[in-house]
Amino acid sequence: MAPLAEISTVLARHDLPAILATIDGEVRDRFGEGRVADYIPSLASVPIDRLGMALVTLDGTVHCAGDAREPFSVQSVSKVHSLTLALEAAGAELFDRVGREPSGVAFNSLVQLEFEEGIPRNPFINAGALVVADVILSHYERPYDTLLEFMRARSGNAEVGCDPDVFASEKQSGYRNRALVNFIRSFGNIRNDVDAVLDFYYAQCALRMDCVDLARSVLYLADAGHCPVSGVEVTRPDRAKRINAVMLTCGTYDAAGDFAFHVGLPAKSGVGGGIVAVVPKVMSLCVWSPGLDTKGNSLLGGYALHRFTELTGLSIF
Repeated sequence: MAPLAEISTVLARHDLPAILATIDGEVRDRFGEGRVADYIPSLASVPIDRLGMALVTLDGTVHCAGDAREPFSVQSVSKVHSLTLALEAAGAELFDRVGREPSGVAFNSLVQLEFEEGIPRNPFINAGALVVADVILSHYERPYDTLLEFMRARSGNAEVGCDPDVFASEKQSGYRNRALVNFIRSFGNIRNDVDAVLDFYYAQCALRMDCVDLARSVLYLADAGHCPVSGVEVTRPDRAKRINAVMLTCGTYDAAGDFAFHVGLPAKSGVGGGIVAVVPKVMSLCVWSPGLDTKGNSLLGGYALHRFTELTGLSIF
């Protein structure tokens, strides 16, 4: 755990509310850029003119701006949390079934699975997250309830839940995910019922949270697996280190190199427009803006994080 005095010294150099207000103004001038995830019907109607930002320091202080309290569909941001649960259950053996390398292809691609015999490149592309879901189903008696309890505990919001409309929309339009999970199963790397795996995956993506909830939910990754607000040891330090590493190299799909170049923080995005990020030993953050770039990451959310690290110097590099 980082000493609070050390954190206070780092943060004393920055007027965080003023910095967030500056970024909020800059981004709002660019509203309209990007495109919402209209391939999921329930997300197609989300207004593009939204920006929320929240950060939580290790002493529990919250700073936010814009639409930080407007709930949205977390989508693949939840893969950070399901990876944590899978590592707690299966340990290092998880990585016998899913890799740790950037994919270099779209998040929903089937291309590499043929050549790599059903072992997805990393846990954050859809194929990898489906294997993670399968691991969770094998190790937890009540897998969805376990995930929901985890998200509520980490966020401090007992109202976190699944949006039934998004869940139904994902299930109705999820032909490629169904193809992925069946293809992986053909190599023996999916061991539970395909529909059960898909239902868990859609449910985790359909969770509805706001920026403050999500920033709080990954605070344990800023403090070596320890949640400083609740005092809970969420995961071991070595596992927190590995989750952060995979976030840095794989968390923004095949734009991870550009994201590391411009932002320089471990992060995980979702096609709902959210991105969580971690400043180790200092804070966790979440930004949300629904307009996506061509890689499936929030276009203006990525810019907001770039400006945050530029204005504060708080990156890992």
